[in-house]
Amino acid sequence: MPFDLPGILRSRMGENYSLHQKYLNRTLVRVQQIIGFDKVYVRAKGAYLYDREDNEYLDFLGGFGVFAIGRNHPVPQKAIRDVLAMDLPNMVQMDSALLSGLLAEALVKRFAAQGASHLDSVFLCNSGTEAVEGAIKFARAGTGRPRILSLENSFHGLSMGSLSLTGNPFFHDGFAPFLPGCSTVRLGDLAALERELQKGDVAALVIEPVQGKGVQFPRDDFFVQAQALCRRHGTLLVCDEVQTGLGRTGKWFAFEHWGLEPDIVTLAKALSAGYVPCGAILTRRSIYQKVFNRLDRCVVHSSTFGRNNLACACGLAALSVLEEEKLVENAARMGERLEEGLLELQKQHEIIKEVRVKGLMVAVEFGEPRSLRLKMAWKTVHALDPGLFPQLVVSQLMAKHRILTQVAANNADVIKALPPLIVGPKEVDYFLSSLDSVLADLRKFPGPLWDLGTNFVKAMRNGAEQPLSV
Repeated sequence: MPFDLPGILRSRMGENYSLHQKYLNRTLVRVQQIIGFDKVYVRAKGAYLYDREDNEYLDFLGGFGVFAIGRNHPVPQKAIRDVLAMDLPNMVQMDSALLSGLLAEALVKRFAAQGASHLDSVFLCNSGTEAVEGAIKFARAGTGRPRILSLENSFHGLSMGSLSLTGNPFFHDGFAPFLPGCSTVRLGDLAALERELQKGDVAALVIEPVQGKGVQFPRDDFFVQAQALCRRHGTLLVCDEVQTGLGRTGKWFAFEHWGLEPDIVTLAKALSAGYVPCGAILTRRSIYQKVFNRLDRCVVHSSTFGRNNLACACGLAALSVLEEEKLVENAARMGERLEEGLLELQKQHEIIKEVRVKGLMVAVEFGEPRSLRLKMAWKTVHALDPGLFPQLVVSQLMAKHRILTQVAANNADVIKALPPLIVGPKEVDYFLSSLDSVLADLRKFPGPLWDLGTNFVKAMRNGAEQPLSV
């Protein structure tokens, strides 16, 4: 029998969770079942997913930021078909392929257009965590120094080097010891940063301009002052733009919000166009050449799949769509609409503590309410599980309104949305009205939504004992 992938998928659709239960991450399957995310999606388009009954789900999760241009966009689809139809040589390794050169050129031109012409050299890789791993090596080679600083609450990836920079203890448990020389400072603490830099051994300060876990960012000139300190002490500034880059925050790159001039930038996620993993490191030529400083070191840092034709074609297509469809500008406009709507909801719902928005990177943080009845409900749920409350909101957005969002961080009362940059007023307003409805249901205590929390905890304790925040 010839290989018939469509036939295989048609005949076995619906076995998704049983296969993952048997062969992959059964703990994740259990969590998805508990929180009501165990849907079987059969197709996707733009900002929407569709199940076997053709129910429509609004995707405000966006593959953790991968689907900036929406799902199954025709431009990267055509690029992939065109590359396959040309029967191009791929990953010869000891050659310099045209497509990877073209993507590097396009990235350098884009950075130059945004005022960062000093970032003129590109290393292509497969993912965000791999880009961060490379940035660590580039920073050490570029300075001859061993130490790397990052910020508390940061997330830079889950491979060992990037995990060593991740300033969130939740991801550390069970994996120590970490890469030597990695330390964190608190966002906003310039005095602590300067104390570390004065030691003279710090190769780089690595920051997310907007932290992915909770959408945290400075409201003052902390980044500007931090950059000045780095310059004074000979330390490189690395901007991890894996999630924030390519329009997510309403600018092409989030460092533009503060007028920064980073020495190294990492990209991934949206660069894939949602098809083929694609990551990149951009840096100064002077730093690049300190890595590849002799002829016998021409591949001292390399990535087997990093310059493959399909990934590079997707990267070129993603850049083209973002520019041609003016999606960065749309992200800024829709972000303003979301922020205005969420601030209005905050006036109506005392349980909303803070709204944090940069473009289409959105967080809503909840806090203990003032009214006695809601305060009792809040304390009851937090006594059951400290990370439970935001999961109730996320689960109800899915169950009642078919909207995908996420809990932003472990044991923090924050939900997060990463809509595709193609969303318009229709999607924004539907999200706002749905969140309003869910929060209105919270006022009914005792009531079904609060009972759901107890059911979650029972299900968790009867199954795999894992935190409910995913």
